[in-house]
Amino acid sequence: MAENESIHAQRIDHVRSLGYDAVIVSGTDPHCSEYVAPRWKQVEWLSGFTGEAGDVVVTQDHAGLWTDSRFFIQAEVQLFGTGVELHPMRVPAQVTIPEWLAGRFDKKPVRIAVDGLCQSVGAIKELKEALEAAYGPEGYEIEDLPDMLSRFWSERPGIPDSTVIQPDEKTMGESRSERLAWLRAAVKEAGCESIFISALDEIAWLLNVRGNDIDYNPFVISYLLVTPKRAVWFVRHEEDVPALTGVENAPYTALEELFDSLKEECGRLMADPSTLNWHMYRQLKERFQGRHFQLLKSPVPLRKAVKNKKELEGFRRAYIEDGVAMETFLHWLETSVRSGAAVTEWEAAAQLEAIRSRNVNYRGQCFATISAYGPNAALPHYSTPREGSAVIKPKGLYLCDAGAHFPYGTTDTTRTVPMGRCSRQEKEDYTLVLKGMVDLSLAVFPEGTAGCQIDALARMPLWKASRNFGHGTGHGIGFWLGDHEGPQDIRQNFNPQPLLPGMVISNEPGLYREGKHGVRHENVVLCHEADKSEFGRFYSFETLTCCHIDLSIVKKKLLTDRELDWLRAYNRTVYRMLKSHLAPEVARWLKRKCR
Repeated sequence: MAENESIHAQRIDHVRSLGYDAVIVSGTDPHCSEYVAPRWKQVEWLSGFTGEAGDVVVTQDHAGLWTDSRFFIQAEVQLFGTGVELHPMRVPAQVTIPEWLAGRFDKKPVRIAVDGLCQSVGAIKELKEALEAAYGPEGYEIEDLPDMLSRFWSERPGIPDSTVIQPDEKTMGESRSERLAWLRAAVKEAGCESIFISALDEIAWLLNVRGNDIDYNPFVISYLLVTPKRAVWFVRHEEDVPALTGVENAPYTALEELFDSLKEECGRLMADPSTLNWHMYRQLKERFQGRHFQLLKSPVPLRKAVKNKKELEGFRRAYIEDGVAMETFLHWLETSVRSGAAVTEWEAAAQLEAIRSRNVNYRGQCFATISAYGPNAALPHYSTPREGSAVIKPKGLYLCDAGAHFPYGTTDTTRTVPMGRCSRQEKEDYTLVLKGMVDLSLAVFPEGTAGCQIDALARMPLWKASRNFGHGTGHGIGFWLGDHEGPQDIRQNFNPQPLLPGMVISNEPGLYREGKHGVRHENVVLCHEADKSEFGRFYSFETLTCCHIDLSIVKKKLLTDRELDWLRAYNRTVYRMLKSHLAPEVARWLKRKCR
């Protein structure tokens, strides 16, 4: 057994020594974040799995990782030899953690331990319902063990403390005081007086603050309590935490101690069960009993998702500037590889980062660049290794999925690039995925339409050829916030949230052949009103991404005239928008690409 495999097996045995029938280790943090700071990379520490989505369950005779189709190949490689078994999610035959635990034990009571700081109220509710159905109301116990891995994790990182940034509120299009006033009105409309917020992106948006506490995410680890008269920001008290107008600072670690003194002024308090951790919920429930504490959906995500005029201006600027970087990079890549240079995936990603860094407004990546050649592109969330990454050859397909933060927007662009001669299958897959992206780009739909109702537009070309992909087609994009943002999305899973004018969302169908190649084409689009008739309002998409699409290997017989016209017009627009910003040799190269 390799050393790292032995380490993870030992760590799993440490968890078993706690003596519970099952221990659930979550991949999130006390704020139910998608991406977490090193302190909360508990799944990685325990199992070796580094994907962004995954939870581990350890019983006395089994250890399993639950993750979705984006990470299946990665998980099989990283879990090899650790004794941790992959449990696939988002597949027809999926068995969730609550379902699996409900059918696992014969004894009663079943004792299960969780780190309540890293489990949402909603997740525990699902777990309780499944266990009660299987074992009865007295047949199970769930114990909250905050930071339970710290007893074994001797070098566990501390709570991060990056510098707090205050953006120019003119760029935000709305002041902190305006957003807090709106929130108080929304809370009152919901029948409450105060709100407790733990989601980091919501806090950053409300207070117009940014930080770097989590890699690729401009967030500050904190909680926020907003009452009719006060806004209390529970955050560290180092000197770099600014005094915000209309906001009081309080210690992050002293939150529970202050609940009692804040109880009277809060009145009826609300919190969102999808982002409130279970440990904090238990503390709040103990102090704000009965009708004084309500679990209600936060109004912030929807308000944040509908971008204002200044934010949309910023997004358009960001995509122009990032388009310049992308085109400069793609020109460099093609020129280098065709000249015979041995460019690795890692070197390509580093070159893109270097090009972006020339822009004084660049604020860093919004996720780790996926730089994947050939078979590696078959992993939707491929993690490009610094050492031993593949050399990009003058044949086949190279996939680059990269995103950037600017003070006026966040970008996310994927281009699959033919590096030379491609097989018939590569050309077909490339064209069919592109056809799906174009068809969704051309969509017109009535007011009230949800993303799940138009997801099939991007999949239909693949379905007709008996092909498919396992991830969602689109996710919301934050404004110098998270690359992934709700409540809107475009995917097969049912989500009733309608798409609204002002929502910015990705359009990224794909196709992945294990051991061969992967294809993904991604543009980011803006939902806007297209028409109004006696039948109501109709919406469509404006494409924000400004980076050409290589048509050299497209099988034109698979595309309609309308689809081809859209692609050619899009490329012409890209050239027109970028030519004056590019170096002369890059502009000439792009002109040839966009004919």
